[in-house]
Amino acid sequence: MAWQVLFTKQAQKDAKNIAKSGLREKAEALLDILAKNPSLTPPPFEKLVGDLEGACSRRINLKHRLVY
Repeated sequence: MAWQVLFTKQAQKDAKNIAKSGLREKAEALLDILAKNPSLTPPPFEKLVGDLEGACSRRINLKHRLVY
């Protein structure tokens, strides 16, 4: 069973910056993993706290992450 990946308006804007920074392929690989199973590892994911409690994230690189 595949999951449906939806993008917020902000995510659509951020996608342009990801492409410019050369991280598009890595981000798309993470999105493919999420579409198959959001809790599949590796790569590891982190459960977020605070304002983003209930969401998770995975690292694209040391500076950038994908929040879902």
